[in-house]
Amino acid sequence: MSGITVPLLGIAGAMIVGAMSPGPSFVMVARTAVSSSRGDGLAAALGMGAGGVVFAIAALAGLQAAFLAVPALYLAVKLLGGAYLVYLGIRIWRGAREPLAAMQDARPAASPGNARRAFLLGMGTQISNPKTAVVYASIFAAFLPREVPLALALAVPAVIFCIETGWYAVVALALSSAAPRSAYLRYKAWIDRAAGGVMVLLGLRLLSGVRSG
Repeated sequence: MSGITVPLLGIAGAMIVGAMSPGPSFVMVARTAVSSSRGDGLAAALGMGAGGVVFAIAALAGLQAAFLAVPALYLAVKLLGGAYLVYLGIRIWRGAREPLAAMQDARPAASPGNARRAFLLGMGTQISNPKTAVVYASIFAAFLPREVPLALALAVPAVIFCIETGWYAVVALALSSAAPRSAYLRYKAWIDRAAGGVMVLLGLRLLSGVRSG
């Protein structure tokens, strides 16, 4: 058991710091929590956790080695991820002036359809960032032994899911309370434009890296 504890703790510590770093995932979960419902924010957090599991499995399978062996693969991932973030940002920006009549209640109920969309949006936002994939691969390369025991291979994705989902659930719960929601309703157009602008800038940054790379 001690053979898996040290690398697991190292990965968990590094991933906690990475999850708490601001980025498109934080923007998406924060906006979902204040603009929709607490349930939708938690669904988005689950999507972040699912995206983290995808990256964890890919990193365990040798994602970094694949990027080094086939540079065009990394460029393709950057291109798709950048385009997705730009698209998402434009959608948020264009909807900035749309009223949210359903949000007059401080805690509106989440419908299964909205929760499903929030989950998929969270997962899509998470896996659209190739830099996250590189971070995962680098952290795993630093902490995993050359031969990964089966117990460790099974534990790592579970721990990643708990970290990603747990952090973004905290964000969703904090920002879905009455005060943040009231402020969002008052300044919706400005907040949405800021969130959309951040998404577009992050996407363009990825795309500029494709051109320079």
